[in-house]
Amino acid sequence: MLATLAMFLSLSTAPALQSSIRTGTTEVDVELILAVDVSRSMDWDELQVQRAGYIAALQHPDFINAIQNGLIGQIAVAYYEWAGGVYTDAVVDWQIISNAEEAADFAAKLQAHSQTGLRGTSISSAIEFGANLFDQNDYQGLRQVIDVSGDGPNNRGLPVAPSRDKALSEGIIINGLAIMIRPSMAMVPLDKYYADCVIGGPGAFVLPVKKIEDFAPAIRRKLVMEISGLLPAEAIPASVEQATDCMIGEKIRNDWDNR
Repeated sequence: MLATLAMFLSLSTAPALQSSIRTGTTEVDVELILAVDVSRSMDWDELQVQRAGYIAALQHPDFINAIQNGLIGQIAVAYYEWAGGVYTDAVVDWQIISNAEEAADFAAKLQAHSQTGLRGTSISSAIEFGANLFDQNDYQGLRQVIDVSGDGPNNRGLPVAPSRDKALSEGIIINGLAIMIRPSMAMVPLDKYYADCVIGGPGAFVLPVKKIEDFAPAIRRKLVMEISGLLPAEAIPASVEQATDCMIGEKIRNDWDNR
């Protein structure tokens, strides 16, 4: 428990702590949002493996143990799917997870939703939708985290960097899962795009996935990391200096539209 406390304090800064000073009545270690890409650049096999990966990870003993070893011993989780906007039919509302039974119940809700591929990639919409969800629950978390998965740069809706910066100003942490199974149109490695343009906040990281068989273990590691604060060697922290053109997705889309 002391090691967990020290680890949390090492990752916390004033903005993150400010986000926990809210009117929620139920205390949790983390308010965690899973924002999952279902854009048409993801083929059907990838969509199925991704959904199965989340369902398995949420019920894995490592994830349950990470929750139960927290300062409070429970988290609040919400889930939604997004592409050019948020797919509201696939929103799984906030739920407490403190044990295997509650985790299995949440995973069953994910399993019950139909799956589809949608047009466009709006990471900005995914972030803004998630930021608003924190205002709609009755939880008081030590941290608020939006976990964004994606296989390409933002190319719909508002630019991603301002949406990220607004969320960070509210004390929200944004982590990423960069799906790099196939080449991205970002024209830079997608994990670098995420590090420069998407993620941010105390202890923020992006985890790359480069093979389809790595989906499930990567999702599991990412969820455990978000609960425990531990970062393995393959995790990439947020960039200090933004070296990537965060409008690259919009520029490529405009080029295609003009052809």
